Amino acid sequence: MGGHHHGHDHGHDQGQGHGHAHGHGHGGHGHSHAPESFDRAFAIGIGLNIAFVAIEALVGLRIDSVALLADAGHNLSDVLGLVVAWGGTMLARTAPTKRFTYGLKGSTILAALTNALLLLVALGAIVLEASQRFASPAPTAGLTVSMVAGVGIAVNAVTAWMFARGRKGDVNIRGAYLHMAADALVSAGVVIAGLVIWRTGLTWIDPAVSIAIAILIFWQTWGLLRETIEMTLSAVPRGIDFDHVDQALCGLPGVTAIHDLHIWPMSTTEPVLTAHLVMPRGHPGDRFLTDARELLHDRFGIGHATLQVETGDGDDCAMADTATV
Repeated sequence: MGGHHHGHDHGHDQGQGHGHAHGHGHGGHGHSHAPESFDRAFAIGIGLNIAFVAIEALVGLRIDSVALLADAGHNLSDVLGLVVAWGGTMLARTAPTKRFTYGLKGSTILAALTNALLLLVALGAIVLEASQRFASPAPTAGLTVSMVAGVGIAVNAVTAWMFARGRKGDVNIRGAYLHMAADALVSAGVVIAGLVIWRTGLTWIDPAVSIAIAILIFWQTWGLLRETIEMTLSAVPRGIDFDHVDQALCGLPGVTAIHDLHIWPMSTTEPVLTAHLVMPRGHPGDRFLTDARELLHDRFGIGHATLQVETGDGDDCAMADTATV
């Protein structure tokens, strides 16, 4: 029974690689969350940031501003963050092999996790830097610092804006977005601190602003880190309700029970599902399986589903024995 099914499924998955075998009227198949559209954003973002880091470092050395040099170092961590996120999306496009039967789609999850960790390291550096400056405040040429950091706001804000539309559906893009948005904030802090110091001469404002911003970014990063760790542990992707999927499969005609329902992320945008359906009236045929997969795709965005039909008996529809965590 399962054997016949598996053969069908394999053919189906082969088809999926090339734009999905069945006639879905709409192009928005569960796989194509259009990750390729961010290539330009990555390229422009990396270019802008590298140029800005160079300018900032040069001015920082010229006027001897620790604040600018620190900001340049930390904009460099942004370039790294963008490279990691882009690398993840590039690797995710590689074709499946016999060794990596899903391709390297999981690299988007690893990239998002790396980005969250990079952000935390950058935060540590900001806080360390700031606490040292409380002890020995560096004399700052307030106005120049503010002007250069002002350019930083623009560079980071433009880059963040290019990723803004992808941040809801893809944690990897959200990692890139957060990194840029965090930096726009840091630059804004430097601008304000520079202006206040220029007007008042109070040098402690500079480190105080840095620490306040670090706390803000930490709060954002923590959520990203938690979500990516959940993904590496194959948790049900956020946005999919296990019970709703369970009920939808139980509601299919002829299904009396369901067990071994697993839903996990293959990449930051593609969930996978496997389940055993108990159907005492016999195997319902391929059309039923196709319809079931279309239901999972259309209602829950699950593009890869493998369903095993069992013709034994079972009458407790819903996985009552599974603990809900």
